Amino acid sequence: MKNIRILFLYPPEQSWSDTMVKPNGSLAYPYLGGALRDINVESYVYDACVGNDDDNLDDFFNKSSKLPTGMIRTGVSDERILEIASNYDAIGITSIFSQQETQVLNCAKIIKKKFPNKLLFSGGVNAKSRSSIFFAAGFDIIFTSESEIAIQQVAKIIQKNSNDFSKVGKIYFKNKDGKIIDNSHFGEILMDLDKLPMPAWELLPNKRYWKIGRPHGGKAQQGKELRYASMMTSRGCPFSCSYCHIAEEIKGSKSGAIGKFRFKSDDRVIEELTILKNKIGAKQVFIEDDSIFGMKRRAIRLLKRIVGFGLDLMDVNGINIIHLVKKSNKPGWMVPDEEVIELLSEVGFKEIVLPFESANPRIIKKWCSNKLALDRFDSGDLIKAIKKYKLYVGTNYMIGFPDESRKEIETTVNFAKKMQQHGLDHSNFYLVMPVPGTPIFDYCIKNKHLPLDYNPDRFQWTKANLLNTPVTPYELEKIRDKAWNDCNSEKFKQLRRSWIAGSTSKFTTK
Repeated sequence: MKNIRILFLYPPEQSWSDTMVKPNGSLAYPYLGGALRDINVESYVYDACVGNDDDNLDDFFNKSSKLPTGMIRTGVSDERILEIASNYDAIGITSIFSQQETQVLNCAKIIKKKFPNKLLFSGGVNAKSRSSIFFAAGFDIIFTSESEIAIQQVAKIIQKNSNDFSKVGKIYFKNKDGKIIDNSHFGEILMDLDKLPMPAWELLPNKRYWKIGRPHGGKAQQGKELRYASMMTSRGCPFSCSYCHIAEEIKGSKSGAIGKFRFKSDDRVIEELTILKNKIGAKQVFIEDDSIFGMKRRAIRLLKRIVGFGLDLMDVNGINIIHLVKKSNKPGWMVPDEEVIELLSEVGFKEIVLPFESANPRIIKKWCSNKLALDRFDSGDLIKAIKKYKLYVGTNYMIGFPDESRKEIETTVNFAKKMQQHGLDHSNFYLVMPVPGTPIFDYCIKNKHLPLDYNPDRFQWTKANLLNTPVTPYELEKIRDKAWNDCNSEKFKQLRRSWIAGSTSKFTTK
């Protein structure tokens, strides 16, 4: 077998001019790199948004180029990407999010044109859902599920100088005749997460991320280094919200039941935290779980072990409001769970963002997994309980569901205004984005709320994308903008402007 080298490439970042550029640095590559390390295959991560030690950040990070769409491209040149790619046998480019798609496809096209014999592969829910477009751009393999096992099988085949992937499960691949083969229906799904490879966090350009100090789930402070890392203590989620791809994966799609809630043992989590602290040098850890409180008793037990560990834990995704309340002596009535709130404060949380989503029971039931009943607890009391522990409190709302009336939208906005009276630090209003791989996307395509040739570059939380809705896209954007202005203080607006202005800061790191 020959020695091979595999490159994991993050594409340049693509963003709107009124948003802060935040390098991706997702967990996909550390996990895949760890899997390859376990079979002695060399891999390397190159983040084209921030470059490596041979690239000077000042040369490109704050000199973003404007794209024909009006969006901003941040990262090294195409020529630099090709220079890096030239040294590897196979190149993987993840596409989890719709807004990545344009840059992912561009990277694939330029690499395939320059190096037609190099193997290109992708994965993530966006790549899986848009596989025909990805194959047309030059990809040879699309991973359709969690890929730690499949990437090892693919690597071993490349080592044999073969391109016969017919026995590899959980992939689509292009055979020697150019035909797309669907192997997604077989292959192993890991239910015991302790069997996962240890993530190879060291492959990431951590020091460059720290210098920039803009984790995708946290607040950036101008010119301040932030020594952070990300991890997952579990995978999957017990909820099945229509706007999340997990809703399709829980029941078992072609990808297998990867949406089913699974968790690592407490000891495995502690082992990973120890590596992040002692070997990687992180001081803050962002929890990327889909639902860290998917099993509440387990989460409480785990967090108690982490208190005093010497790392600040911060949440990105995994806390829902139902996790922050508990049953009271009054039948059917919930009260703030101060044990959980205090515990989150003790492990390092600085902020809790409450995903209220909607103030309408019909919307919550139909589109949001029926996981929140606003008439069963006092939302103001919950906010005040969180503030009691000196935590920053934000709220998230979604408006513009396909069948949502103006009156229902107004109900949510009025609820948000009422919540401001209880000491909230900010409120976010997101316009519904039906991304590929979700039930709501399929619904919107079927009911002609989205054209088949939709533009993924439009998928941004301040932009209305749906057609034939009770409230027009133009009206929705106006309502969202007014709600945001009405529900946020001038202090917060200024703070947000300073975060965005952080894109003009200078760096001294090469």
